[in-house]
Amino acid sequence: MPFRVIETDAAPRAIGTYSQALRSGSLVFLSGQIPLDPATMTIVPGDARAQIARVFDNLEAVVRAAGAELRHVVKLSVFLTDLGHFPLVNEAMAERFKPPYPARSAIGVAALPRDALVEMDAILDLG
Repeated sequence: MPFRVIETDAAPRAIGTYSQALRSGSLVFLSGQIPLDPATMTIVPGDARAQIARVFDNLEAVVRAAGAELRHVVKLSVFLTDLGHFPLVNEAMAERFKPPYPARSAIGVAALPRDALVEMDAILDLG
């Protein structure tokens, strides 16, 4: 089955050898998003709350480019350099998602690209 590349200028362009997202059948696999402003390709100013919001904005832009909505997210992976910021992720999710919430993992990491505090990737099911 061939893949379909999903791309949008509303989210940061890839900073490496990857696609923003790939669709295979009814599944869409979104690459990790860090809090880059798509216009400047720099980390958004502000604290962890601002970075988390930008990551969700970026993910949502790719989700929309796939012809979907956040309600189609079935799996969300969250990578944090400080797990103390996890309550902020919960707050942001409560603002953007409605039950049933996606399955989710939260992983503490030593570092992320461009010294970001947070990165997230997702899987959508459009079936």
